[in-house]
Amino acid sequence: MGCDGGTIPKRHELVKGPKKVEKVDKNAELAAKWKYCALSQEKLRRPIVSCDLGRLYNKDAIIEYLLDKSADRPNAEAVTHIRGIKDIKELNLTDNPEWEGERRNAKGDRYEDIHCGMFICPVVGLEMNGKHRFCYLQTCGCVFSDRALKEVKTEICHKCGDPFKDEDIVVLNGTKEEVEKLREKMEERRAKAKTKTSSSPCPQRALVWFPV
Repeated sequence: MGCDGGTIPKRHELVKGPKKVEKVDKNAELAAKWKYCALSQEKLRRPIVSCDLGRLYNKDAIIEYLLDKSADRPNAEAVTHIRGIKDIKELNLTDNPEWEGERRNAKGDRYEDIHCGMFICPVVGLEMNGKHRFCYLQTCGCVFSDRALKEVKTEICHKCGDPFKDEDIVVLNGTKEEVEKLREKMEERRAKAKTKTSSSPCPQRALVWFPV
């Protein structure tokens, strides 16, 4: 039993320290954002879309949500800002030639590199895996690394040639601060659109005269 004569308890047996909190692997958690749908938590598969806040979704998951918003979903808070199909943009992604998908480790006996991205930047070749900052253009949906947009300054999309402005650039899976900035930008744009719609004059009806 202990402490019944001849047994001296040690300090760590008497003083209980704080319970060890299980740490989530931040690298794995970050990599998951680039491989799994933010709504359904299923693996990302084309067509892949993004919202004004830069989150990644499977398009079919968003359509199912829009068709039935009352359904119980574990990650519904990730899409409450999406009102309709116009609030998402289908992404024009560049496949990573090194990505082997499920075929690479089908037997489960090979090491799976969680940082091997499914897609890459078409300009500088960086993998879209969470290690590098990536953005998409709201005008055309093309996706690039932040480095490419900074190193090759242009107002024409590197991939499709469509023109764009700085305000059309949306950071994908950004930091908490970046998401808040994107949210402010989204709300400001919606407020302007609402004001413009409400202040636009009603079309006047043309009078047609018929001879008596």
